[in-house]
Amino acid sequence: MLRLVMPQGLTIVVDVIAWGVFHAATGYAAHRLGDERLARDGWLLRARAFEDGGRWYRRRLRIHRWKDRVPEAGALFEGGVSKRELPAVDADGLAIFVRETRRAELAHWWALCCSPLFMLWNPPLAAALLGAYGVLVNLPFIAIQRYNRFRTQALLARLSRRTSAT
Repeated sequence: MLRLVMPQGLTIVVDVIAWGVFHAATGYAAHRLGDERLARDGWLLRARAFEDGGRWYRRRLRIHRWKDRVPEAGALFEGGVSKRELPAVDADGLAIFVRETRRAELAHWWALCCSPLFMLWNPPLAAALLGAYGVLVNLPFIAIQRYNRFRTQALLARLSRRTSAT
């Protein structure tokens, strides 16, 4: 594979800037997605059997203990929605929250997919380490979004059943 060769110091600077650009660009691209595109879980976002409605994240990762300690940038772009708290506690607010977890999850999947680009200018070991960095930085955020979405969807389903029963 043909690779761009740069001095080591410059390569490190390019790597740091590249991750910043990749995260900002994928975050902005997700921010620009229309709400209708985020109305339901597609193939990538759909629940998997092992996740057990989000319980796997709680039991195995103990996500409820650390998820609130990581940064949240949902409101970084104008018109964005922070996921630190629910927009509203009614069904509409919960639906907005679910939509925004999809948006955030996609942004982190897209950023993670940028990892192979580091092979273009880094030696194999450095590219592998930068790819591992991409996984380690993005997977916790993906897990948080999935956990929160599954819990909120379950709450929405309970609200819907309660509303239809009355």
